[in-house]
Amino acid sequence: MNLMTLKRLGLYLALGVLSLFPMLALAHGISDADKQRMLEGGYLQYVGLGATHMLTGYDHLLFLFGVVFFLTTFKDIAKFVTAFTLGHCITLIAATFLQITWNYFLVDALIAASVIYKGFDNNGGFQKHLGIKSPKLLAVVFGFGLLHGFGLSTRLQQLPLGDDKLGVLMRILSFNVGVEVGQIAALCGMVALLAAWRKRPSFQRFSVLANIGLVYAGGLLLLMQLHGYQHDMDPNGFRFPAQEHRHEHEDMDIEKSTNTGRDKL
Repeated sequence: MNLMTLKRLGLYLALGVLSLFPMLALAHGISDADKQRMLEGGYLQYVGLGATHMLTGYDHLLFLFGVVFFLTTFKDIAKFVTAFTLGHCITLIAATFLQITWNYFLVDALIAASVIYKGFDNNGGFQKHLGIKSPKLLAVVFGFGLLHGFGLSTRLQQLPLGDDKLGVLMRILSFNVGVEVGQIAALCGMVALLAAWRKRPSFQRFSVLANIGLVYAGGLLLLMQLHGYQHDMDPNGFRFPAQEHRHEHEDMDIEKSTNTGRDKL
């Protein structure tokens, strides 16, 4: 199987995964129903929301899948997952408590870039294409953990966390606990799947393909987030402004038709 065929199959794999993203997109934000439930419930509601958010956070899960893809021992998995967890705990807690935020489309675009990076690195991209050694993986995973935690923080800050400092901190910590529970559940499934797959000859044949798929999926996610940012009329909301997006394109079509008519004249 040549490289061109692998790249095509990787693109098809990425498109297959991304075909599910429109359904997951709503789950990746904080819906109005979740906001109301948080207002009416206690800390356990934040734990549940954190777990759900991680389990439906396809960008986080794709990056984690890339991190553990070639790890075969419990020691290595624990080391790298701990670095990632420590990173996202720091920014999730600190950024939310200090109310440090940014446009979430741009944050998620950078998170998508982390997925591209991991697929590229797993396929030896630095050595093959750049002629250099890969950056220290542990430091990279920790750094991307900080970024992913900031992405989680931008979502959590969409909730009315209250004014009481202790209560706010407890809600943040509860959400973080839920994130860790969801992450452990997702990792158990990933590690079990990869462990079973490594025993089969197809792992050697298709491991490159799987990581090409990660690169394509990350690239498409990046384009989706940049497109969302381009049409973002409400930076404080989480839903993609479909109505405004449609009108924007309609205006573009009208302008294009007008210009075409002028050219004919």
